[in-house]
Amino acid sequence: MIIRRPVQQVFSLRFSFSFIDPALITFIAIIGFLGLVVLYSASGQDNVLVFHQFVRLLIGFLLLFIFSNIPISSLRRWTPIFFFASVALLVLVSATGDAGHGAKRWLDFFLFRFQPSELVKITMPMMLALILGAHSLPPSFLRLLSSLIIIAIPVILVAVQPDLGTSLLIAASGFIALILSGISVWIFSVFFLIVLTTVPLAWKYLLYDYQKQRILTLLDPEADPLGAGYHIIQSKIAVGSGGLYGKGWLNGTQSHLDFLPERSTDFIFAVFAEEFGFIGVVLLLILYGLILRRIFQITFNAPDHYSRILAGTLGLGLLLYIFVNIGMVIGIIPVVGAPLPLLSFGGTYIASLMIGFGILMSINSHKKRMA
Repeated sequence: MIIRRPVQQVFSLRFSFSFIDPALITFIAIIGFLGLVVLYSASGQDNVLVFHQFVRLLIGFLLLFIFSNIPISSLRRWTPIFFFASVALLVLVSATGDAGHGAKRWLDFFLFRFQPSELVKITMPMMLALILGAHSLPPSFLRLLSSLIIIAIPVILVAVQPDLGTSLLIAASGFIALILSGISVWIFSVFFLIVLTTVPLAWKYLLYDYQKQRILTLLDPEADPLGAGYHIIQSKIAVGSGGLYGKGWLNGTQSHLDFLPERSTDFIFAVFAEEFGFIGVVLLLILYGLILRRIFQITFNAPDHYSRILAGTLGLGLLLYIFVNIGMVIGIIPVVGAPLPLLSFGGTYIASLMIGFGILMSINSHKKRMA
């Protein structure tokens, strides 16, 4: 009966564009269009690649529309099912996943490939918001312990793929939810000290050699300019050569002469900075800032603990992913393979991102009904 009721509500929905947030959808569409423009240049004017990205964006906007129309109360009831289904997919990846670049991260469904770790970026904050927001805040010790277990399960499953960067981002999203739930400073400080004490053990026993090399390369990329430091060095050259106004669209030398690696995905920000310069980067950051500002407005106006924790976690998580990608490109954090939201080429991450935006719009549009 608990499952049947949300199903009936979903299929009885009368879909309407009135649930779409005009400001948020406008900023999302602008950055998505910019992504297609930059991807055309970064891919060497590959029309097929740009068309694939365009189709993925359309699918993403469709998912956004669907989830914005589902009442957040229905999504809350479905949260355990969503979370444990995503965990089951991570287990399936470990068992039968499609290997690539030395890691199992994908499930091959013949017509398309799917990366379950991207889905967990949505379902885990939903599950944490359900546990933490079930009663008064700050949470009790039991709910805090349950939340740590919920965080640990997907983090471990993603880390063994191996995908250390994504697992750390998932863990960071989990701790954002804990902070938003109002845990006391001393509890957070004690946990932070425990994590610091385990760093030497993690370095010695848990990290692979290539992961250690990425950290060492961050400290001194010029030590191996043609090997481990090549990505960071070429990326910083591209960003710096853009100057104030940039070299102009389709005129970036680092990408068009194949100096810049992964220029359509992880390092697309370097292509953007080289072609549009400092002014273009500032405008892009302003657009991201407008999206985040609207998300935080939705967070502050959310009607209950579940919605507030979930919206805040999705918003701060988006800020974290933007910071990690740009920080990686300009050489202030190690290379972790994180896409730049709405700009980088990809499918699963766009789907999960748009689902998150749809949930945020659902929180905003259904708040009167929930209240």
